[in-house]
Amino acid sequence: MFKFIITLFLGFAFGSILLASQAFSWFRIQEMFHFQSFHMFGLLFSAIGTSALFLFIIKKKKIKSIHGNQIEVKPKKLELKANIIGGLIFGLGWSISGACSAPVYILVGLHWQIGLILLAGAFTGTVIYGAFINKLPR
Repeated sequence: MFKFIITLFLGFAFGSILLASQAFSWFRIQEMFHFQSFHMFGLLFSAIGTSALFLFIIKKKKIKSIHGNQIEVKPKKLELKANIIGGLIFGLGWSISGACSAPVYILVGLHWQIGLILLAGAFTGTVIYGAFINKLPR
């Protein structure tokens, strides 16, 4: 129950940050793709910097997970074709809709109709991926 409460709290905190930073705003996304504003790039780069800092601390201090296991980050094999195709699909959806996965829930919570359409698309994509995962190259 404690983990559930912590997870819920962190989810609300993350959603509040996304809401306050206007990460869900189609206008901000459009500005980014047109290179008219540094707002979204600053948000993304600060997230990357924060993640890098915490990952460095986890590795340096050898911090363990809540289950007591050593946290290991295993390098992923570069699959150029899959990364390019996946990135193009994700980027196309992001540029058309103005939202990636996390802000979709904010859009639904704000009662924006596009949020429900995006959420339905995300679930549909997940189901399609699940249906074809065994047929995809490894």
